[in-house]
Amino acid sequence: MAQMYDRVALIGLGLIASSMFWAMKRGGLAGEVVGFARSAETRETAREIGLCDQVYDTLSEAVEGADLVVLCVPVGVMGAIASEMAGVLKSGATVTDVGSVKADVIAQVGPHLPKGVHFIPAHPLAGTEHSGPKSGFAELFDNRWCLLVPAEGTDPKATAKLRTLWESMGANVEEMDAEHHDLVVAVTSHAPHLIAYTMVGVADDLRRVTDSEVIKYSAGGFRDFTRIAASDPTMWRDVFLSNKDATLEILGRFTEELFALQRAIRQGDGDHLHAYFTRTRAIRRGIIEAGQDTDAPNFGRAVGKK
Repeated sequence: MAQMYDRVALIGLGLIASSMFWAMKRGGLAGEVVGFARSAETRETAREIGLCDQVYDTLSEAVEGADLVVLCVPVGVMGAIASEMAGVLKSGATVTDVGSVKADVIAQVGPHLPKGVHFIPAHPLAGTEHSGPKSGFAELFDNRWCLLVPAEGTDPKATAKLRTLWESMGANVEEMDAEHHDLVVAVTSHAPHLIAYTMVGVADDLRRVTDSEVIKYSAGGFRDFTRIAASDPTMWRDVFLSNKDATLEILGRFTEELFALQRAIRQGDGDHLHAYFTRTRAIRRGIIEAGQDTDAPNFGRAVGKK
């Protein structure tokens, strides 16, 4: 694999940024990868573990001269970051992000970027429940999808270059428009997270009644919910507020389905329940056949892997 960019700036040094750094180093994809984080503690941790070739104490130092700037911060602050760095962006540079909402990010970031800078929003569909600079690993994106949402009029060469970077980091890449992206991820990620948070919240209320038996006797289903619900609270707060319409639409459909299942249970309609569970079980088989998970337990992860 060849070097794609001379200088890459990672803004925000959590799971995705750190994994991008290790993946780029694995493939020799960038001449220099620098980083910046608001938190002095995060910057110090990054320096201690060798995350980034150089970690800067200011945003402008990190961005200056970068061919590629990657915004790896919560979606709620991307507009403020874009405004702050706009004046030091290199002409011809590409700005991208890794946020899980796209229409809101485009509305926040796009107006601040000067002419001559390419804006190509992106969303790697990869992650774990862990966060912070120590959580990243080079294999995170292997055989996972990264969705690109290039702004209208973006130079196709800049988009192709970013696509090649993600492919070289191990990802499968597809392009789509922002509204479609936000609806898709509301189904595959955002609503499931909200449901997981809710179920764990209900269990926490119940735990106070059952003297902690909910925790002691947790079976696989509940444990799966708790893994999802352990995700970064700031990120998910911003996601739901930024992708409000699509999330509410999917939650409305979820509520209708839940009412139908409640009615089937109340009426003892075993045929309805069996048919429903058979249909939904096929989705799991499809995910496995698509190579997006294995049929092994523990989310298909190897023991000890993040």
